[in-house]
Amino acid sequence: MDGGRDRLTQPLTWDEAMERAAAGFARARMQGPNAFGMFSCSKTTNEMNYIAQKFTRAVMGSNNVDSCNRT
Repeated sequence: MDGGRDRLTQPLTWDEAMERAAAGFARARMQGPNAFGMFSCSKTTNEMNYIAQKFTRAVMGSNNVDSCNRT
């Protein structure tokens, strides 16, 4: 953890927020496939769960996908 050094102290524009999110995903990808995982909720739609697993596998290169759909 970074100890809060990167904590936001003021609002960001939409573009700034998207850039920060993209940079975080890029850092995770550079650390390898085990640095990222996705947990999906059973209350979301099948389509949203599909998109979540597709993003995790195709974009992030990780097979770390799980959900609570089996309960």
